[in-house]
Amino acid sequence: MAAEALADEHLVMLAYRDPAIGDHIDVQKVRLPFRWEFDLPTIFSLVRLVWRKKIDILIPTKRKDYVLAGLVCRLTGAANILRLGIDRPLKNTPVQRLIYGWLADGIIVNADKIRRTLALSPWIDPDKVRVIYNGIDREKLEPDSVLPCKKPFSFTIGAAGALIPRKGFDYLIRSFARFSAGSNEITDAGLVIAGTGPERESLEKLAADLGISGRVRFTGHLTNPYPVMRACDLFVSASTSEGLANVLLESMALHCVPVSTLSGGADELIEDGRNGFLVRYGDEKRLAEIFSELYKNPGKIASVAANAHQTIMQRFSIELMRKDLFEFCSEINDRKKGT
Repeated sequence: MAAEALADEHLVMLAYRDPAIGDHIDVQKVRLPFRWEFDLPTIFSLVRLVWRKKIDILIPTKRKDYVLAGLVCRLTGAANILRLGIDRPLKNTPVQRLIYGWLADGIIVNADKIRRTLALSPWIDPDKVRVIYNGIDREKLEPDSVLPCKKPFSFTIGAAGALIPRKGFDYLIRSFARFSAGSNEITDAGLVIAGTGPERESLEKLAADLGISGRVRFTGHLTNPYPVMRACDLFVSASTSEGLANVLLESMALHCVPVSTLSGGADELIEDGRNGFLVRYGDEKRLAEIFSELYKNPGKIASVAANAHQTIMQRFSIELMRKDLFEFCSEINDRKKGT
């Protein structure tokens, strides 16, 4: 999304390994091995690319790529700006100091909570770190979301992401089971989880053990998840750690009520009770209470969803993200060149 936004006015190239990612991003691109941190064929290819295309900035998005991009930038004089999207403390090790200190010319984070966590590491220059919130591309989101989709349940709770422990889908399923057991009248509510990952089998078993397998649907990977998201009343981010989940922003833009654990920058986005709901990870009782409160009050769903949509329109536009990205990249590039 950021690459395509910047490509409207600047030369942007994507270097990638996985076709599932590269094939869906509409910029100039090159596929490279990206096998490990010191993968020489990838390093040499990137060095030639930087020289040939006169590239000023590299923006790696994964830990392994932080090292690759940092080495390429030291060889070519380009600037290395890391993008970090998950809030987690850094251990004081030589490797971490190398990656975030010496190899990084700048760091982009998508939540102020991540910036504050990085500030606890004395080897990171705070002037290198900039909070740039993700933006929502309404011109693409709206057409993709209006495709036909039958509402799965009268009261539909949605969630999406990689089916891995950090995403907290087990906590979500247990909370939904508690909500479902709270009244014999709740027969038209269901949970839809989109995504793939190693935890799918264990999550399906958990739903079956709790007696709710008929009301928990696993869609697998969705090339276009937006029609399903638009059909949801609530959308939940149940992660143990996050930055500011992009899927949560998208759900709010699509008039869902967002419900999020207090992970990463969720409280920078959601004002509890006004434009969404916040809950501590693991608090099944409270999450079930939120589901029950909204199930019984469709009017509240409408008002909170409207506030959520307004929040995205005012603060998380693709135009603002593009502007902030360009300004920070220019600032770091000028600093690198000593101008």
